[in-house]
Amino acid sequence: MMARPQGIDTGVPDPRLARLSLNQMTTKPWSVREAVEGCVRAGIPAIGLWRGPVAEAGVRAAAKIVADAGIRVSSLCRGGFLTETGEAGRAALDDNRRAVDEAVALGTDCLVMVVGGLPAGSRDLPGARQRVADAVAGLVPYAAERGVRLALEPLHPMYCADRAVLSTLKQALDIAERFPVEQVGVVVDTFHVWWDPEVWTQIARAGARIAAFQVCDFLTPLPADVLLGRGMMGDGHIDFPPFSRAVAQAGYTGDVEVEIFNAEVWAADLDEVLATMKERYIRLVLEGGCGSS
Repeated sequence: MMARPQGIDTGVPDPRLARLSLNQMTTKPWSVREAVEGCVRAGIPAIGLWRGPVAEAGVRAAAKIVADAGIRVSSLCRGGFLTETGEAGRAALDDNRRAVDEAVALGTDCLVMVVGGLPAGSRDLPGARQRVADAVAGLVPYAAERGVRLALEPLHPMYCADRAVLSTLKQALDIAERFPVEQVGVVVDTFHVWWDPEVWTQIARAGARIAAFQVCDFLTPLPADVLLGRGMMGDGHIDFPPFSRAVAQAGYTGDVEVEIFNAEVWAADLDEVLATMKERYIRLVLEGGCGSS
């Protein structure tokens, strides 16, 4: 699966890669420094960072690593987990404010929000969704003052109980549209929304609210840990060109993050992973209609 493609010169900048971003989870074994250095070697101009590795490096140190390398931070993942009540809910809001501050320090205006699943023992799905809306309303003023946009990410329904009670772009947009477009947007992640029969209508509806576009493939059979069922583009079931065209027609011109959770990918030579990622991005995503500038 991860054989290195031929004809890819990782040392020469390629204008077709101008909008490509490595989401740090694709190279999970790498530290922030290692991932940034990998981007530089591969000619990838942007990186989507995760708060855990950033905390290990130190926020200021991570920001300096990125700045010194001359690449940009496309997003920070993640804020969210907003469905708890009481003290746990207040702690979640505090943590999200810290996430906003980290995004500012790292130089990105996009904080990806994985909103959270059902609280332990709860079956009240409508109530959990309402708490998400209420918590977003509470966070928006803090984030807006600091120039950070909250990007609500709907996740595949199989994660509804434990990770995200928002499962469709429609559900995410129903909340996002309560706020100014520059304050709350949505994430279009192919893995999570490819199955949705309303996805094209909702991408068009999203328009300028598309804050991030993430790509990877949907593999079957899913592994025992369904979180790791993401694959390199072309290895699964998703037809990428319609997504590329749809987000472009909606007006999205931002970075395209490749975000893969996959144990086999993590165990491979990660420089080869990046080489394959670039080739698949150009062939399956960029040439599908997303544009190169």
